[in-house]
Amino acid sequence: MSASANKKLMQDIFAAAASPDPAARDRGLFTESLADDAKWIVTGQYSWSSTFSGKQAILNDLHGYVRTRLVDRTRTVAHRFIADGDIVVVEAKGDNVTPEGVRYDNDYCLVFRLEDGKIKEIREYCDSVLTEKALGPFPQTAVRAAS
Repeated sequence: MSASANKKLMQDIFAAAASPDPAARDRGLFTESLADDAKWIVTGQYSWSSTFSGKQAILNDLHGYVRTRLVDRTRTVAHRFIADGDIVVVEAKGDNVTPEGVRYDNDYCLVFRLEDGKIKEIREYCDSVLTEKALGPFPQTAVRAAS
């Protein structure tokens, strides 16, 4: 796919999942576009830093745990898309609250690598201090399973 087609796909994915109404947030296009052998790399040197290998590990281990730490479905609003070949960089901001009432509005830089219309790799850069302050440390058992 072209850089413009890859960019459009990522714009569509984020638009579907960014509704202010939690019930209207749709992650179907993301799930459908995620390759079975995709990798999500949480960068850095903190408890969340890990590589989640495979679609099920991303959806269940990473996103599944995040869902347990938020009141509503995750909301991440993209405000910039930059595409170059098979790479699409997305700058985004979270709009989330934990069950304890703590705001989790992280700033993200997400680097997506696509192949034939499928997301093969995601590199996540964010405020690690905010992540651990709002969501707590990532469970060590899940980190060992993901690596």
